[in-house]
Amino acid sequence: MQILIHKKFQLTGAYIVLALGIALQAFFPQKGLLAMGAMIAVLLSAFPSRMKHTVAIGSIAIAALFFFNLKQHDFERLNISGMELFLVLGVLLSILIVLANQKEKITTEKSLRELESLFQYSTIGMVITNQKGQILDFNQCAQGYFGYTKDELRGKNVELLLPGRFREKHVGYREKFHEHPAPRTMGAGRDLHARKKNGEEFPVEVSLSHYTSGKETYVIAYVIDITVRKKNEAIVLAQKQALEETTRQISEMNHALESRVEGRTRMLQETLAALEESKMELSEALEKEKELSDLKSRFVTMASHEFRTPLSAILSSAYLLEQYNLQPEQEEKRWKHIQRIRESVSGMKGILEDFLSLGKLEEGVVKPNPELRSLSDLVAETMHWIEDMQPLTKKGQTLHVESEGAGDVWVDTALLKNIFINLVSNAIKFSGENQEINIRLKNDAGYFSLSVADKGMGISEEDQVHLFERFFRARNAGNIQGTGLGLHIVQRYADLLNGNIGFTSKLGEGSEFRFILPPPSHEHSNLNG
Repeated sequence: MQILIHKKFQLTGAYIVLALGIALQAFFPQKGLLAMGAMIAVLLSAFPSRMKHTVAIGSIAIAALFFFNLKQHDFERLNISGMELFLVLGVLLSILIVLANQKEKITTEKSLRELESLFQYSTIGMVITNQKGQILDFNQCAQGYFGYTKDELRGKNVELLLPGRFREKHVGYREKFHEHPAPRTMGAGRDLHARKKNGEEFPVEVSLSHYTSGKETYVIAYVIDITVRKKNEAIVLAQKQALEETTRQISEMNHALESRVEGRTRMLQETLAALEESKMELSEALEKEKELSDLKSRFVTMASHEFRTPLSAILSSAYLLEQYNLQPEQEEKRWKHIQRIRESVSGMKGILEDFLSLGKLEEGVVKPNPELRSLSDLVAETMHWIEDMQPLTKKGQTLHVESEGAGDVWVDTALLKNIFINLVSNAIKFSGENQEINIRLKNDAGYFSLSVADKGMGISEEDQVHLFERFFRARNAGNIQGTGLGLHIVQRYADLLNGNIGFTSKLGEGSEFRFILPPPSHEHSNLNG
């Protein structure tokens, strides 16, 4: 209202100055007082920000200037001097400047009104404070939240809007924000509360931003009353707790029911398991009995076949020995028959040892007993085993031993001996006279290997896939005494030691068998497993 009255006085003053200029021009035509009065009137009309009055005052002033010029020349002609033209241009320029200023002023006032409307009628409470925390402005939404009018809070500290228990700490938070102002949300992870004029507290969400005017930094606090949301959250939480309680009770009932069902099911499963176990034990016993019966039958069949030839050789050789006199020229023949008896007895011994070994393996009697042995000790042991096997060699056959590497080997020496004897005896049997059998022991980074290579008859590709099966004999070994159990037993020993047995062979060129034992740290090195 005061601003409106002030603008009216300015506008009235502008018209009075213009009228006074016209009057003085009439009395003192040579002084140019009209032009001066017109410019002053135009400038005064700028303050009310009404462009039509500026245009009206300017138009009247110019018209008066032309009127007085015509009057001086008895209204016969218009004779404008340089001074008068300058005065006219001055008035026009003043009008243009004032009009431009008024237009900019109107635009600025419109923007300010829009910002003021945005601030006042925002649905979010807004509080503007200075660096001292004093409230400078307070929109209508915030007035509704807190119950204060703008005049009641202007100049008061913002802590007045907080519960008393938080005010002291908030001063420190406020000062810290002014040291490093940046837009942020207040109270992350915490519940914030504000205080109304009547002392009532209510939950709020607050976020901060800032702006600078001159050297002063101002803070805008955006406040949202979340009372309804909190009530709804409390209702949802209560419903959730009630649902959880109901779910818990149902779960307990289900658990109790499941426990009863589980107990009955367990009893039934135990009964079925006991029956199944009895059935499996019976089946295993029957299967083992069948295997043993089959083993015995095959042993009887094989023994009757394999023992017949060596026994016949023993009987005939013994009979012939009786016929020979102890004469030097018959010594060679006598030694030949003694050798036949020895080979036949050794063959039968090997057959019996194979069956005894297989029987022990089937019964689970054989258990590995590993110990730490140096490679040099194993080489020495090998030489002793070779000495014991020399009588089995054919005429001109040689057993060559070499070693590579050093260090200790974790191995069951007894089982290694059985593997060694089986592989070497096979090399002797399936190699011809005057041939070399190469035996190699190696320890490479804890991996121990034993290989036996010969240049004998070899094994066909068709027979290689069945070589480790029980009672299998290659088709080219039909005339050589054996049970078909040796390599099967070797594989069983290798499995007990967690090792591997492999071979390469070519028919007519010979074979090489390799037993590999991994170190204790290897995946399969637990020899007691």
